[in-house]
This record gives sequence, C-alpha cells and structure tokens, in this order.
Amino acid sequence: MKIDVIAAANMGALAEKLETRVPHFVSVHLNCELDQTALPNVAALHGATSCLGAMSHEGIHEGLAAFVIEDADGDYGTATLEYGDDPKAAAQSAVREALNRADRPGETPDLIWLSSTPGVEEQVIDGIQSIVGDDVPIIGGSAADNSVEGNWFVFNEETRTQNGLTISVLFPSKPISFAYQNGYSPTTNEGVVTAANGRTIQAIDNRPAMEVFAEWTGGAVKGADAGGDPKAILSDSTLWPLGREVTKLSGVPFYLLAHPAVAQAGGEIDLFATVEVGEKLTSMAGTIDSLTDRAGRVAELACKLTPSSDRPVAGALMIYCGGCMLSVREELDRVVTGVNAALGNAPFLGAFTFGEQGPLVGAGNRHGNLMISCVVFEGD
Repeated sequence: MKIDVIAAANMGALAEKLETRVPHFVSVHLNCELDQTALPNVAALHGATSCLGAMSHEGIHEGLAAFVIEDADGDYGTATLEYGDDPKAAAQSAVREALNRADRPGETPDLIWLSSTPGVEEQVIDGIQSIVGDDVPIIGGSAADNSVEGNWFVFNEETRTQNGLTISVLFPSKPISFAYQNGYSPTTNEGVVTAANGRTIQAIDNRPAMEVFAEWTGGAVKGADAGGDPKAILSDSTLWPLGREVTKLSGVPFYLLAHPAVAQAGGEIDLFATVEVGEKLTSMAGTIDSLTDRAGRVAELACKLTPSSDRPVAGALMIYCGGCMLSVREELDRVVTGVNAALGNAPFLGAFTFGEQGPLVGAGNRHGNLMISCVVFEGD
C-alpha cells in the first residue's frame, strides 16, 4: 500500500498531477468555491466540500487536498446518491452500490468513509448500520461551505449533489485504527430537555432553552431580541457547546456534542444535531489551546491503537470540525505541527466539516458536532 496526499489549486490541477497514475481510491476535500468538473480518472473517487479548504502534513490549503491510495491488494468502492424523500433508504442503497463497485457485495468493509450534506446525519447512519451492522466504523464529516449558506456538496466521478451523501467502502490490504474525540470539558451546569422538535430545543428544565443557555455561559452567548429576528450564535457558542453523556471510556464519561447555531426570538435554539426530550444536557467549555492541541492527541491515540504499534504509519485521514477550525484559524499551523508529530510526519489529509461521525465503544456510530476523528493506515 502506498499513500500520498496531494494539494492543488483546483480540480484541473489535481487531474494533471494524477494523469500518469492509476490510484485505487482518492478522497478529495475542497473549497466549495472551486470548479469541480475537471475530475481525475480514478477507480473510486470520493469528494466533498470542506470549509475554506483543507489541511495536510504540508500545511493549510485554500484550494483542495486529495488522499490517494495505491493498493492493488485492497478493494475500494464509492457511491453518491441524493437523499430524495428518504435519507435512510438512500444510505442503504449507497452502501449496496459501493460494495458492488468494490466487487465485495454482501461483505463487511473495514471502514466506511462518509461525507453527507448537513441535516439528516442520524438517519444516514441508521441506514448504513442496517446494512453492515453496528460494528463497522463509520467515520467522516458533513460537507461544509464557507459561510453556512448551504453551498456545500458531495460528489463522485458520476454524480454531484447538494442534498445527498457519498459513501466509500474500504477493504485495505493493511490494518487501520481510529479515534473519535472532542476537545471540551464538562462544567457543573446541566439540565434536562423538556421540549424539543428535531434539531430545535425549546425548553430546558421547563424554561426557555436560550435563557438557560445564556446563564450557563455567563452571558458569553446572548439570545435574540424578543419579537426580533433569529440570531446566529454559531461562532459565539463554539467554546460553549452542549454535551450529552453517551458512554464511558475507562470509567470517564464521553460527551457527544451538539453545536448551538441559531437563537430564535421565542427562546428556542436550533442545533446541528438532533436532541430528544428527556436527554440530559451538560454545558461544556473549551479553549483555543484545547482545540488546537486535541487534533494531535487524537492522532496519537489512533496510532496507539494500531495492531502493530511498532510499524510506521502509511497515512491518515482526519476530520476536524469547521466550527473549531474557524475559532483557531490563527493557530492552524500549531494544529498541523501537532498532528505531524503524532503521525511521524506521515502524509495526512484533514477536512473541515459541519458535523462529524464516528464510532463510540458501547454506543455504536454516532453523529456529533465540534468533534475530531483520525483514521490511521498502517505501513510496512
């Protein structure tokens, strides 16, 4: 297995760099403002937009970066479908199609690499797991634009959509390992969701949700004016997300995060993840340093979990929340330095996403916000 990460200004430049090669799998993550039509000729192409570009072992790229695998002994397949009226069914069909393209129908892949447009990620995960089960790691992120205006899209060599998913099934010839974490700590503030509708929290402990959230943040995040227009709080709330304890790792609670996006005039909060009535929410807190350092720690953990920890890393795929990236944008060189140190300077690609998916011990694959994941491919 050989892995390269190639940065390019646009898709045409990437196609030129790949024209003398025949990779078995390419995952491209690009700025939504780029022209996506000049596609490289590869067997399995996985594409998604990434907020303001991507990162790699070489630094930050305002255009695109591509994760390129040459692996004649492995099998890879990709499919892109629109959600239509049933995102779960679309995900089921996409998995079957990707497995067929990998010439491994009915088999269980080592990894499902997922890119989906935001809004229905929980349904997508349900659909995938209904085909391959709960034990196959589903790792990836929601396609992102540069300003949360819906200009994101996903694609493969045949289809592009702003309302759908791209799924890749990977059967690499070398082992993989992975980690999925966040860079936040719980505070003592917590409450129970007493009214909610999908991705909107209406009340916490029978009080307007935004009123409670503002108190939890000490006024750092303020709501909309009564009777006024909705207020975007995505940026203000990045260091103050809402956590749900979903499992324990070595006795330590693991919190899956939900990112508050919009404060409504009536006190409701719109999120980037679904929260149910009866769930307990914990106010979480992060810092620029914690978000900057966490990527390297996640990569280090993924390396420690490899079956043969004495072997070098061939390459790695990383998902880093776009909201976190925007908060630490001036410190992104530190993020790259930390990941390089953890991976021994192996090639890696990092996408900046608007939602992150990954596996949790004892809790299956889950969708969260403000999360970081890393998939490590073992070398020779």
